[in-house]
Amino acid sequence: MASFGVTLRSAIYLTGQVLSTLLLGPVMLLMTPFSFESRYAAANLWVRFNLWMLEHVCHLTYRVVGREHIPEANGGLIFCKHQSAFETIALQAIFPPVVFILKQELLRIPVWGWAMATLEPIAIDRQAKSQALKQILRDGVARIQAGRWVVLFPEGTRVAPGEKGNYGSSGGMLAHRAHCLVVPVAHNAGEYWGKNGFLKYPGIIEIHIGPALDGAALGVAELNRQAEDWVESTMSRISGQAPNDERSRA
Repeated sequence: MASFGVTLRSAIYLTGQVLSTLLLGPVMLLMTPFSFESRYAAANLWVRFNLWMLEHVCHLTYRVVGREHIPEANGGLIFCKHQSAFETIALQAIFPPVVFILKQELLRIPVWGWAMATLEPIAIDRQAKSQALKQILRDGVARIQAGRWVVLFPEGTRVAPGEKGNYGSSGGMLAHRAHCLVVPVAHNAGEYWGKNGFLKYPGIIEIHIGPALDGAALGVAELNRQAEDWVESTMSRISGQAPNDERSRA
């Protein structure tokens, strides 16, 4: 059971997150006529504020291992494990500018969804799988060619720590079609901020970035295999590191 301190700090963070969304959301809508770069810079204020709140209120921060593997040129595919909401925030600070592949219904969330729509995500209908794949390939190539990082969660949804979902093939297909680099990312954020979780436990999240794979040189199946193997082998090394004794004292 979480301590009172963890519960209180998590509540303070949630309050700050909601208020910052209500404040910045309308600003993002007003900035619709501005360039993508301007809108992204404004949205990054929200990202930095929320990371600051996590560090100074929840005592939850992160460290990046393998930052040298991030290509100098922008534009490519981020092939990332999905465990919590944390990585959707942190990736924006590590790999700017990023765009997300997400469910259409998320853009209908008042304020947050409207603001997210101004950042040109790839919003798909997950029920229409064939059409969704065509959209990912078409819009993904366009975003990558525009110098943006497309974030793909290959398991399609958040998975709990220690679990593994079925990896889809769209990542390799997109990278091969765009002739772009694929950067695999593994992390243990779910051990501190669970799936759909309210509580944020103190600690240091490990984010590991692997060597980039060349979508122009590798076939679709090989791209997916190598990216999945790297992510899952790294997960086996960094999972289970959350300090339970620290949680009990928090």
